[in-house]
Amino acid sequence: MTRKVFARPVTRSRLHEEIVTVIQQQIMSGQIAPGEKLPTEREMAENFNVNRATVREALRKLENIDLLEIRHGDGLYVKDYLNSGNFDLIKAAVKMDGGTEIIFNILEARRYLVPQMAYLAAQRRTSSDVDDLKQLLSEKNITMLEKDIRIHQQIARCTHNLLCTIGLNFFNQIFRDYGHLYFNDPENVERSRQFHVEIFEAIRGKKADDARNIMRDVLIYAEEAVKKKIKRSTFDKE
Repeated sequence: MTRKVFARPVTRSRLHEEIVTVIQQQIMSGQIAPGEKLPTEREMAENFNVNRATVREALRKLENIDLLEIRHGDGLYVKDYLNSGNFDLIKAAVKMDGGTEIIFNILEARRYLVPQMAYLAAQRRTSSDVDDLKQLLSEKNITMLEKDIRIHQQIARCTHNLLCTIGLNFFNQIFRDYGHLYFNDPENVERSRQFHVEIFEAIRGKKADDARNIMRDVLIYAEEAVKKKIKRSTFDKE
């Protein structure tokens, strides 16, 4: 049985992205279940009142983030994103209706994963790693947000683990978009300055337990600060 996609009017700008959002919301909310077959390109073009090329572009993006499987000669089928989803899907989900719940999920995951990365960094860092981290610490010609991101990147590199380094890039990509919620507060800026010094000293001294605890504490602090900002912003809009 072919599943009906509940179309809504889309504006003339960035048409395919709006179609992506509509279908993504219906899949991730459970309105359309894994394994269900979607209407044809022609039917969706009629539903959304757009041309087939626009629908095709949207479907290609949904396939790229592992929400759809295009079976040539058969049709479009919904994939189980919990089994096949990747980081691109998470980034797309953040943009969906503000993605507040997803952002909270990301903050929670970061709080559990990144402290262990700091532990490995303190164990495995080289003299050259420490020099690079020290140079970043003294950098004055960048924003505190950018400085914080680069310091976290360098800490990841100190692990000499490719997955740690690439994985942290994902968190940083999200943080670039939402970091202003944290760094707009001068108190949080000062807290980060303190953190940068403390984590540097722990890594330089190869104090792995200290590095893990320092990272965990600052991430808990940052998570609570960002959650308060988001909840306050949501409340103000209501």
